[in-house]
Amino acid sequence: MEVLHDLVGFQNLKIFQNTDWFSFSLDSVLLPNFVTLNHNIERVLDLGTGNAPIPMILSLKTKAKIVAVEIQEDLYQLAKKNIDYNHLRDRIELLHLDMKKLREIYGPDTFDVITCNPPYFKYQESSHLNDDEHKVIARHEKCITLEDIFSLCFYLLKNQGVLGMVHRTDRLIEIIHLANQYHLEVKRLRLVYPKENTDSNLVLIEFRKNGRTGLKILPPLYVHHSDGSYTDEVLNMFKESENNESK
Repeated sequence: MEVLHDLVGFQNLKIFQNTDWFSFSLDSVLLPNFVTLNHNIERVLDLGTGNAPIPMILSLKTKAKIVAVEIQEDLYQLAKKNIDYNHLRDRIELLHLDMKKLREIYGPDTFDVITCNPPYFKYQESSHLNDDEHKVIARHEKCITLEDIFSLCFYLLKNQGVLGMVHRTDRLIEIIHLANQYHLEVKRLRLVYPKENTDSNLVLIEFRKNGRTGLKILPPLYVHHSDGSYTDEVLNMFKESENNESK
C-alpha cells in the first residue's frame, strides 16, 4: 500500500512509500547528517537511492547538483514521484540503472561527494531470504558487492573527494580492508548505538580518495533513550537540514 508522510521530521519534505516493500530507515537520515559537505562542492552522487530520502535531505544541506541512482524499477518510479512532488527536479537527477554502468555515463573524477547506504548482508543462494525481491536486493549484495562499490567510488570521485557510508558495525574490519585496496582512506568514523549500554549495530564512515593517513573517531551516537524515545541529537537531525538550507 502506498502512503504519503512527512520525511521523518522534515515538514517541508513529503515522501511516498509502499508499505509492502522495503521502507527507508533512520540510516537514511543519519548519513546525510554525517557526511562532510563543503561550500565548494559541485556534484554529489547517491548510490542505491531507493525512494530518494538521502538526496532529498541533501538538497536542503547543499546547493550542489545531486545525481541519484536506483536499479529497481518500482523504487525508481517511487523516487521519481517523490522528487516531482517536492519540486526537486532541478536539484536532483534520477537515473534508473545498475550503478556499475555509471562508468559508461561518467568519466573518472566526476563527483566531489558520494553517499551510499548499501546492502548490509552478503548474498548466497543458501541464505535465508525474504520472499519480497525488493527487500532481498535492498538488504543483500545480490546486485552489487561492497568491493564493487569501492571500485566504482574510486573511479567516480575526484582526487580528495569524499565517500560517506553507513553500514553494519560487524563488517567494519572488512570495510576498511576493502576501502584501502581502492585508495579510499578512512578519515572520520562514528559508532551508532540503539541506546546506551548496548552494542553498536551501525557505523558511519567517511573516506577520502587518496587521503592522507589520519583517523578522527567521533563521540558515540545513541539513537534512543531507555524508554525508546529518540535522543535529542537524533531529534535535532530532523530539523538540522532545514536550518542549513540557506548555507
